[in-house]
Amino acid sequence: MLIVGLTGGIAAGKSTVSNKLKNDYHLTIVDADVIAKQVQEPGNSAYKKVVEYFGPKVETLLLPDGKIDGPTLGKYVFANKDELKVLNGIVHPAVRYEIFKQILWAYVTLNRLVILDVPLLFEAGLDKICGSTIAVVCKEDVQIERLLARNSHLTLDDAHKRINSQMSNHLRIRKADYVIDNSSSLSDLNSQVEGTVQRVKPSLIVYLLELIPPFAILSAFGNFVIRRYYDYTKHSKEE
Repeated sequence: MLIVGLTGGIAAGKSTVSNKLKNDYHLTIVDADVIAKQVQEPGNSAYKKVVEYFGPKVETLLLPDGKIDGPTLGKYVFANKDELKVLNGIVHPAVRYEIFKQILWAYVTLNRLVILDVPLLFEAGLDKICGSTIAVVCKEDVQIERLLARNSHLTLDDAHKRINSQMSNHLRIRKADYVIDNSSSLSDLNSQVEGTVQRVKPSLIVYLLELIPPFAILSAFGNFVIRRYYDYTKHSKEE
């Protein structure tokens, strides 16, 4: 089974691409954003830790139904980078655990290709388990326009803070194997998605071979080593 990492900056259109891969190409999606919301639901793993730490600091952290108010918490942590690190330190371990559970299930249920949809794919080091990576990007002015349109509670300054808290498009493009530029029309986006799927989808022979556990293990290990070496050589050249 091939794991393809999908990433992109906030409001760049990653979710649009992810939905197309699911609905138009019937690919299995492991969505870190969905998982992050689930683990912060009342009664789930990260909920209690988030409430205990941020409750005294964020006014009206909880909604009337007891759920965490995501926009309110998000506005607070994106204005305080150290607090964002704390939130990530609480949520990310729980998200990683659920991601690996879903990937294992995808393998057991004989998926040929699974899309690992993670906004912080490179920052979290999850690209190391991927056979290929796709970055969805767009021009920053388009990104800001979309972000403000879908989040009416944000100011222009808030939008810049959220974008600046993430990896730059320049670095994201340099790290990715494939890049989809979502700055233009929907038809252009559809064309890019189709071309990318054709390039990343593994052949039937490779898929059948990877159903054999020893070959799958060797393939995964080889891919991990290759990606680590590629990252190392890239870093050495930049220095």
